[in-house]
Amino acid sequence: MIELAERHSFKLPAQCRALIELKSSDDVEQLAFEEPYYLLGEGSNTLFVDDFYGTVICNRLLGVCIEEQESSYLITAAAGENWHNFVADLRARSIDGLENLALVPGSVGAAPVQNVGAYGVEVSTFIEQVTAWDIKEKCWVSMNKEACQFAYRDSVFKQHPGRWLITSVVFRLPKDWQPVTHYAPLNQLQGHVSAQKIFDTVVEVRQKKLPDPKVIPNAGSFFKNPVINKAQLDGLLQKWPDMVYFPVADNHVKVAAGWLIEHLGLKSAFVGDAAVNPHQALVLINKAQATGSDITQLALKIMKQVADASGIMLEPEVRLVGQHGLVQLAVEK
Repeated sequence: MIELAERHSFKLPAQCRALIELKSSDDVEQLAFEEPYYLLGEGSNTLFVDDFYGTVICNRLLGVCIEEQESSYLITAAAGENWHNFVADLRARSIDGLENLALVPGSVGAAPVQNVGAYGVEVSTFIEQVTAWDIKEKCWVSMNKEACQFAYRDSVFKQHPGRWLITSVVFRLPKDWQPVTHYAPLNQLQGHVSAQKIFDTVVEVRQKKLPDPKVIPNAGSFFKNPVINKAQLDGLLQKWPDMVYFPVADNHVKVAAGWLIEHLGLKSAFVGDAAVNPHQALVLINKAQATGSDITQLALKIMKQVADASGIMLEPEVRLVGQHGLVQLAVEK
């Protein structure tokens, strides 16, 4: 058995039967993909809640190609590239658009899976194409934006885990850059708002609010911000007039899950060595020697109390992996 504690940012004690590090796309077709298997990037959005009785395939594909066109830049990045380093390198080259997504943990290949987003920007806005190995059909595929079926923190890759091994992502970043600053604290920036100012502000805020996983093991936001309809919103605002929410399309709003958790007095909640981060309630942390059971029991405790108080069922953003693959958390009604 192979240790996985250093392969995921929660650093929980877990092992797998076999581990493969993929360093060349030429090797993809030779992989057997014998079930159970799990595709892993940097492990920043994965929680091994138990030993995994299968093969973990770590994507270590590297390389970035930048093509300047008349009105945009076309950037092809290998899936194993670190996301923040990729964003920072583009900013250093004055290629802008992804600065709101600075310091988002994980790899380039994980970004389309989650359709990562922060401070009003979703990565799907800039994705032109995803290249992947179709494990089921045993062939290469190039998927455009429509084929990826992007939604809030969702994609076809997330809906069908283990179906595609992403090897590269193509981004199109327009030269006609427009700042996105309608989310706090970016909406408080004074004077000329440059891409560098947004980048620096996002990095500063994330470093203040989110614990460094190298120091305090965590996987960033543990829960999605739930999307509810206008009728649900009106009912909740009668109960909690100061509830934090953000408008989204189609007469729906996105509720701040962190606000719900904190408002219900769960900011100090813990189970064993698993705890709610005191500075950002949306983040669960491993204080020292937390187990998979500690984390899942704490998550279920939060989900039940939020559901009982608001009727909203929080959904984990982090992917939980058990003995035979992905596991789902369910609250008893």
